[in-house]
Amino acid sequence: MELLPVRPTVKTPASNFTGDVYMTPIFFGTLPSHLTVALVRFTPGARTNWHRHGVGQTLHVTEGVGLVGIRDGSVLRIHAGETVVCPPDEDHWHGATSDTFMSHLAITEALPDGGDPTTWLEPLPQEEYEKANQH
Repeated sequence: MELLPVRPTVKTPASNFTGDVYMTPIFFGTLPSHLTVALVRFTPGARTNWHRHGVGQTLHVTEGVGLVGIRDGSVLRIHAGETVVCPPDEDHWHGATSDTFMSHLAITEALPDGGDPTTWLEPLPQEEYEKANQH
């Protein structure tokens, strides 16, 4: 058994996020585990860039209302208590709506080779985000 240390909340890098987003690491697996879990808090209007995960990602909303979009233009409105499963290698983005906060647990698994579980892509254009908010 191992008690893991408390890790501080950090502001996420502007290179991968729009707006104010804060991440609290909960668990970053050490081998043989490849699981990572973080609590991510989005202020109104904040969101990720487009990105993908080689093994997929699960998002469990802990508070507020948010959005998850995929390349075909589909957008899900997500609420506290709901869970979204993003398949492996599917380009997606997620964040708060324009007028609400949203927090979620981001559960991601790294590839066995130990590489970064996330491939970051370009920012979501403001006009696409505004259209997504109308859903």
